[in-house]
Amino acid sequence: MDRLRIDKWLWAARFYKTRSLASEEIGKGRVAVNGQDAKPAREVKVGDTVAIRREAVTRTVTVLGISGLRGPAPAAQLLYEETTESLAARDQAAEQRRYAREPALSIEQGRPTKRSRRELDDTRKGWGDRWSASLDD
Repeated sequence: MDRLRIDKWLWAARFYKTRSLASEEIGKGRVAVNGQDAKPAREVKVGDTVAIRREAVTRTVTVLGISGLRGPAPAAQLLYEETTESLAARDQAAEQRRYAREPALSIEQGRPTKRSRRELDDTRKGWGDRWSASLDD
């Protein structure tokens, strides 16, 4: 076996948990083979470059082996090698996330509940017609 469908290879290399998830991501344009957008039936061979975009990071890997079977993680890692540029970009993205968290992640819940809305209204009643909490002289 010298060629294999890209969705099956991504599943076997453990980039995605199921083949259908891999096919969906390919369909959304998040996977490119040799710089071109791929379709799920696109075949990959040894030596191809695959770019996988997940969240805010693009992983670029070189295909080292072909396997149609999903095996253990150590065996799956032998199917590809990540490029040095991709490793550096992932490290930089992880460091950036660690130092500057996304503000939306601090919001625990969306809309206020009925109880919390009433508490907000009660605190605003003490302000009167003022638009800020500062006292006017």
